[in-house]
Amino acid sequence: METRRLTVLSAGLGVPSSSRLLADQLAAAAERRLRTAGYDVALDVVELRDLAVDIANNFVTGYAAPRLAEVIAGVEASDGIIAVTPVFSASYSGLFKSFIDVLDPKSLDGKAVMLGATGGTDRHQMVLDYAMRPLFSYLRTRITPTGVFAGPQDWGTADEGGPSLANRIERAAGELTGLLEGPQPGRKAGPLESLPFEQLLAGISGNS
Repeated sequence: METRRLTVLSAGLGVPSSSRLLADQLAAAAERRLRTAGYDVALDVVELRDLAVDIANNFVTGYAAPRLAEVIAGVEASDGIIAVTPVFSASYSGLFKSFIDVLDPKSLDGKAVMLGATGGTDRHQMVLDYAMRPLFSYLRTRITPTGVFAGPQDWGTADEGGPSLANRIERAAGELTGLLEGPQPGRKAGPLESLPFEQLLAGISGNS
């Protein structure tokens, strides 16, 4: 069974965090849809809040601390990314953008991405199309058509017209699954295998 590796990035600052809650729901739906499609799933959830100091130090020193380096490597090795940020000043948070800035831009080329955002009013949902989508388009990722915004009215309340949060999550998860089917252009190649000298010599002799 093929494996699809997903990295979930949550830029929520509080504990508990509505961004983390949305990230968990998006991840659960994506994992369920991928398993139904016949894939095994390796899921890594990253709280960017825990990396804030390391991210700031990376800008100053140019060096990624071990935990930050591990997360960066995980993102590079992922097939898909679920990225969720709270809205600040009508855009993604500074913490979210700072993490994206420490990545090698080429490392995201071709990766499948699902976008999510949380905010205090529905007016903030435009952040998906006017801030997050342009950012990830610039990074040459493949983005699901559906982004998921969750406001206060989406938590623990019945749907009042328009698609419910659960429906939007399921639609986005289905779209991410579609992007993750088949060969993945964004997957980082593994290291080349180093063969013993005797085996290399035998191969050369066999071809001569």
